[in-house]
Amino acid sequence: MKILVLSDSHGDVAGLRDIFARESGYALVIHLGDGERDTAPFFPMDGVPLVQVRGNCDFYSTLPLSVLTEEGGKRIFCTHGHELHVKYGLESLREAAREKKADIALYGHTHVPVQEYDDGLYICNPGSVRNGDYAVLEIVPQGVMWLPKRFF
Repeated sequence: MKILVLSDSHGDVAGLRDIFARESGYALVIHLGDGERDTAPFFPMDGVPLVQVRGNCDFYSTLPLSVLTEEGGKRIFCTHGHELHVKYGLESLREAAREKKADIALYGHTHVPVQEYDDGLYICNPGSVRNGDYAVLEIVPQGVMWLPKRFF
């Protein structure tokens, strides 16, 4: 299963358009906040669902702060991360993900791509669309692959 993971687009609709044009074959799109309005021109998308959480710059949003979804047999905890203070460390994120028995913790907010593995938990941040970063998460029978990408 191929999942397109985005965060922190901050109004960069052209960047999202570029990403959607270059990537194909994904079964799900996850947007990790600070871009609720940016995804509106693209969704609903032909048969591709969107999981989206609220970021600290998604003013007046009614999106949830976090979502737990199960995809490809893996539990994925999705959050923007501001309420877990991810700019100051990932301990609160790890704790929240483990509390939910997640296999994968995805977050944004810092605009810095991250890929870590910590005792059974994949911790990943795609970076910021605004800075040209995004990622593809592939869940395959052999495990999880995280592919960081740049579009400029």
